[in-house]
Amino acid sequence: MASSDLEDLCFHINAKISSIKKCILLRNIGDDESRKAALHKIGNEVIFIHELLNQMETEVKQQEKLKDLLKEIQKTAERDQNEAQHLLEHIPPYLPKPTQTCTTVPSGKQEQTQAVQPKCAKKPAKLIKEAALITTEEFESVPAYMKGRLTYDQINAVVQEMNKAVVAKYNILYQPLKSMSVPVRNLYDRFMEEETKDTRGLFFIVEADIKEFTELKLDKRFHSILNILRHCQRVREVRSLGLIRYVIC
Repeated sequence: MASSDLEDLCFHINAKISSIKKCILLRNIGDDESRKAALHKIGNEVIFIHELLNQMETEVKQQEKLKDLLKEIQKTAERDQNEAQHLLEHIPPYLPKPTQTCTTVPSGKQEQTQAVQPKCAKKPAKLIKEAALITTEEFESVPAYMKGRLTYDQINAVVQEMNKAVVAKYNILYQPLKSMSVPVRNLYDRFMEEETKDTRGLFFIVEADIKEFTELKLDKRFHSILNILRHCQRVREVRSLGLIRYVIC
């Protein structure tokens, strides 16, 4: 056996002997009445420290959960902020802008004696129903096969153009007959012929109205957008005598 092996064996044996001596010494100390009180106090301190460590571990776990929750809230807030900023920077140009219908007109001497009465624009006698624009939530809910490459702005642009056709048509229908020119009267007569019992009291247009009052192309993309508008319950179709009527919902 090499000398290095003997030295390692001796070191190992001596370490074991030292450990045994310490155990015997500690056992003898535990039997010593003068040291029992100190050992008991040390034991209580060890138990207290153990409980304190457990409490600290529980608190650390709770703080880690709170940290993860705050991170999720921060991500959600940042995502909402980015979406709001995107919407602010990409407001569609076709959205209606607020208009001022009343103006205050001062009247010289009357201004000194009585309050100035506002002069307001006349309201239309009859309201014309228009289709509401598609919301971003509705756009996201449209099946992918139905949307294809169509964008949110393209769909709402068609809604806006269809509303123009509806307003133009019913403005003519609400005109007195005596004030109509010959071309307008021809349109009026066509509108009346297209009315059926199923459309009485409803607002609708046909493809001829879209051609007459808008620059929309009645192509494949237009009909794809119509499918989306039907899916989102903006229009519905009434068919009779070979004519499709797009009723505003």
